[in-house]
Amino acid sequence: MPKDSTTQEERGVRMSKKRYEIVSYDIPLWLKPVLSVTETSIYTGISANKIYEMSESEDCPFVIWIGSRRVIKRKSFEEYLERQYSI
Repeated sequence: MPKDSTTQEERGVRMSKKRYEIVSYDIPLWLKPVLSVTETSIYTGISANKIYEMSESEDCPFVIWIGSRRVIKRKSFEEYLERQYSI
């Protein structure tokens, strides 16, 4: 590694800050089409463990798998809960 003490900016090397910033939107949970398990838990008051348990089956009507990450279709989950007597 060279012993040059100049910074990247002095050498003309600049990295875009936007490239590494995480964009955060303040969208209310009741307006989002899909929710994380944590968001679903907050939204419904049902524990995250119970949501994981309810969404384990392959034919679950309210889950979308994004790789190994599971997200919950909000409207489908609400409709599912409306039809249930107990969970």
